[in-house]
Amino acid sequence: MIGTTLGRMADLSRPARSRVAPPTYELERELTEHGATLIAGVDEVGRGAWAGPVLVCAAVTDGSPAPAGLTDSKRLSPKRRVAMADLVRPWVRDHAFGRAEPAEIDEFGMTESLRLAATRALNGLAERPDSVILDGKHDFLGRPWQVRTQIKADLTCVTVAAASVLAKVERDTMMAALDEEYPGYGFASAAGYPSPLHRATLADLGPTPYHRMSWAYLDDLPKWQHLRTFRSAPGGQLSLL
Repeated sequence: MIGTTLGRMADLSRPARSRVAPPTYELERELTEHGATLIAGVDEVGRGAWAGPVLVCAAVTDGSPAPAGLTDSKRLSPKRRVAMADLVRPWVRDHAFGRAEPAEIDEFGMTESLRLAATRALNGLAERPDSVILDGKHDFLGRPWQVRTQIKADLTCVTVAAASVLAKVERDTMMAALDEEYPGYGFASAAGYPSPLHRATLADLGPTPYHRMSWAYLDDLPKWQHLRTFRSAPGGQLSLL
């Protein structure tokens, strides 16, 4: 078993796109020096999709070396992401998922939906973290959480990279299951994001119950644009078709 695991770790030691420095604990150490005792890395997936939830993973590590090849999930092929997630799950000290459904995205908008999903993920951890690292520059979480934002944290920070991989694999698996219920939209291959297949099937069959109905892509579907809903909250989506 140990030999098999080490072999898989070695096989994942090369980034999928180009060689980059592996993520480190530099940011976690900085937060620890300022008094943090339990740090959670948080990353989201599904922000730009037309269908499906936005999903957030909160991950906590014990400071031990990460599995070889851990990096931003976007730098791994689907096969390598799944294999990496299989290594990350038993390695992290704790992790939890939170999601905001399409109806919540339509009602509250993306920023509030991200906050809901992240709060649900953090509340799902066995222990409440006293510091949270968010990927990016925008703190969509806010008080009472102690938040540190970091651009490209999913590439440079161990705990956020772990959350990135786990979140992506979790949502992709979820969307692949929907592909069986609603074939033709490419949910298994594109996970609800824009694609030629998704676009063509939308134009023909219209949106499913898992589509975001407040998004402007509906304006470009003459047969279905009457279904679009509108939020009172400011800030709509740009047309993507």
